[in-house]
Amino acid sequence: MRPILLKGHERSITVVKYNYDGDLLFTASKDHVPSVWRSDTGDRLGTFNGHKGTIWDLDCDRFSNRLLTASADATARMWSCETGECLRTFAHRGPVRGVAWAEGSDMFATISDPFVEHNAQISIYDVPQREDDQDYADTPRLEIDLPKDPTTNKRVNPTNITWLNANEALFVTFDNGAFRLYDPITGDELEEIFAHDKKINRVSFNRDKTLFITSSADFTAKLFDVVDLKHWKTYKTDRPVNDAVISNTKDHILLGGGQEAMSVTTTAGKVGKFETRFFHLVYEEEFGTVKGHFGPINALDINPNGLNYASGAEDGYVRLHFFDKSYIDMKDPVPEEPEEGEEDVAAVEPQTE
Repeated sequence: MRPILLKGHERSITVVKYNYDGDLLFTASKDHVPSVWRSDTGDRLGTFNGHKGTIWDLDCDRFSNRLLTASADATARMWSCETGECLRTFAHRGPVRGVAWAEGSDMFATISDPFVEHNAQISIYDVPQREDDQDYADTPRLEIDLPKDPTTNKRVNPTNITWLNANEALFVTFDNGAFRLYDPITGDELEEIFAHDKKINRVSFNRDKTLFITSSADFTAKLFDVVDLKHWKTYKTDRPVNDAVISNTKDHILLGGGQEAMSVTTTAGKVGKFETRFFHLVYEEEFGTVKGHFGPINALDINPNGLNYASGAEDGYVRLHFFDKSYIDMKDPVPEEPEEGEEDVAAVEPQTE
């Protein structure tokens, strides 16, 4: 596997994300300056300058015209992908943790952390493409308050947000291991499911949003069906999982994580387990790892064309990995049907732990 090391950030990487077509790679870190790169060569095309805090999330629209960024400076910003110009700034009450375009790119949603007496919030903004960006309202069309947990009286902070198909619901994950669905018109909570024992660090959907995978600090990643929210598979590791992505060309899952960042300086790369791990989507079996980083992997994304993937870590580097032809041509093994006269051993012999 051939990697390209992208040296464009000065601090820990927080998010890496391909655009819809897979020809651009957007990255962000705690150094306040998101960057955009060519995904085939690793050349940096430009930066988006203006934020004064950590960039926690970003999202590019369907046709790579406008970019949204969410920052700890309590703003979400809209940028022109072509020129790097900041088109609009949307102020929030607290640090903005996540941002997501709706289908059609005429509105977007953000999640913000609690600040002083203000609770965490979900905000929805209308930004029609046919209108001039200076005509957009500074205030959200809808604000959904996220109050304290009534049983523990503790604040529950959102960690990720995305839209489901046809913008029928907002999907939000939380630091208590739960995810919820909200109605984007009324703001009503539609459903809540506790998927993990600890914080959900990231959620990722496949291309057509029929499956999603959650990554958690409880050392697992879990695969769910979008339609009925049924839990299908669990991928177990021996470290916190910071991000996981679903391949669009193979039945594979990529997991990234590692030990807590505060312990990194006292641990060698081998011991810290900072590699990307490959699992089979159906069989839940790990079949490979890719090493290289010197800190926990915070962000992963795989190109829609399936030819490369990007990883960003606590060491401040983004590694752009190009798959070998042997991996691209690889056929996953399929369990053989027992021939006539043979017994299905798995059916007659009980499995032992």
